[in-house]
Amino acid sequence: MTEPKRPHSSIVVDGVEQAPSRAMLYPVGFKREDFAKAQVGIASTWSMVTPCNMHIDALADAAATGADEAGAKSVVFNTITVSDGISMGTPGMRYSLVSREVIADSIETVVAAQGFDGVVAIGGCDKNMPACAMALARLDRPGVFVYGGTIQTGAERRDIISVFEAVGGHAAGTVDDDQLLAVEQTAIPGPGSCAGMYTANTMASAIEAMGLSLPNSSAQEAVSENKRQDAHQAGAAAARLVQAGIKPSDILCLEAFENAITVVTALEGSTNAVLHLLAIAHAAGIPLAIDDFTRIGSRVPVLADMRPAGNYAMSELIGIGGIEPLMKTLLDAGLLHGDCLTVTGKTLAENLADVSPYPEGQRIIRPLHNPIKPDGHLVILRGNLAPQGAVAKITGHEGLRFRGTARVFHGEEAGMAAIMDGTVQKGDVVVIRYEGPRGGPGMREMLSPTSAINGRGLSADVALLTDGRFSGGSHGFVVGHVTPEAFEGGPIALVEDGDAITVDAEKREINLEVSSDDLATRRERWQRPAPYAERGTLAKYAKLVSSASEGAVTDKYL
Repeated sequence: MTEPKRPHSSIVVDGVEQAPSRAMLYPVGFKREDFAKAQVGIASTWSMVTPCNMHIDALADAAATGADEAGAKSVVFNTITVSDGISMGTPGMRYSLVSREVIADSIETVVAAQGFDGVVAIGGCDKNMPACAMALARLDRPGVFVYGGTIQTGAERRDIISVFEAVGGHAAGTVDDDQLLAVEQTAIPGPGSCAGMYTANTMASAIEAMGLSLPNSSAQEAVSENKRQDAHQAGAAAARLVQAGIKPSDILCLEAFENAITVVTALEGSTNAVLHLLAIAHAAGIPLAIDDFTRIGSRVPVLADMRPAGNYAMSELIGIGGIEPLMKTLLDAGLLHGDCLTVTGKTLAENLADVSPYPEGQRIIRPLHNPIKPDGHLVILRGNLAPQGAVAKITGHEGLRFRGTARVFHGEEAGMAAIMDGTVQKGDVVVIRYEGPRGGPGMREMLSPTSAINGRGLSADVALLTDGRFSGGSHGFVVGHVTPEAFEGGPIALVEDGDAITVDAEKREINLEVSSDDLATRRERWQRPAPYAERGTLAKYAKLVSSASEGAVTDKYL
């Protein structure tokens, strides 16, 4: 037998001078023979903060067993997570996107400090998933991502978005107290990530398409034998990748990101995919740009009838085969790069070679000749209101053009109050600003306002635009990531109540119908507001973070 490759752990545990290091490891479960094995770190995002991650300790144990059985020595460690669904609409939501950077930093820190040769990173919620991928890319050590899995739908096929929209219905008088309580108590039946093609399921699918997770990892229920086996096999795969010398830099090429964008588009995935894929690409040193989403999306049809704009939940997509038959369809149509390497050690095309098509009669994934929308739903808009770009989710249900009158709010709370009390009316363009990466800080998601608009029955008649972002559960005529953000003096800071705003998805334009002279006069009067935080995590983030059009990363300018 050949000696196992241990390029990093050998530095930490080999030789007389490293006896103190070995002494520290005996109490945590190492035996003498383990020091000759490759070490695989198991990065767990387990916590009881949220149902998305409450089961991940068991998956971490399964991954550790898989690595050990494959001849490596596993070491489990933890990192933080926060819950978007719980903090949504509160000041705590400012920390959501910030946590992506903290988690990526923490995984990188532990793996590099401890000298692990390989990594399994397990994520189950919106920000810890891209954070895991960012850390794998930065470290460039053999590694596998494991998705924690989706939740089942609640009673009457409810999910977390049902609750947010019931709040809007309650304000409109269409949902009474007892009905709201019933929705609240039955929407979340157990562990797992939110049930639709929201951000977690979108990013799981994107990461699988990139080749960083095992086939079908994105399409398994959180509490299932399939998911336990996925984690177990990922541990073994990481051990094999160490011996094969296959690293993320061998997998994460521009074509791999194009595959991710293609799959996200076909699935009608979350706008957050734009932000997170840009961030992962930055970590990998891949020159992905915001306009690549237009370039790729313009030739990819929307095929999935998935929530929030559509009808079906992830558990129902799992029931017909997950995303692999979709990927095989896209590959056969020449829309995926089949020669990209994956963590199986095989190419994407090899992984998909024996995948069967979806069963006859299913209605969740449309055929290529009958798409929901013939081109992509993630539309990058530019114009005098967003000269550096903005991101719209145009699914075809909202129409392709909206012109309305601006109703401007400084921060989410003010906008939400106006929606709930009936101030916002048909024909309004709700502008919520100073919610960008620096101005928020943290670029909060506007799920509460969009859900309240939908719950009040205004989704067809009210648009919402912001320098913040949207949840994967948001739907309606919404435009986020407006850059430059208001805190940086972007044009969104100059909008006034009553201004006409036009959003044209076909022309990919977003314009404020105000003369350049008037805008110049307003700019002379504009003053940057005081920062939300002057010390601590939020203050550090606001100082370091890049524009949303660059992925809102914190090491862009270092």
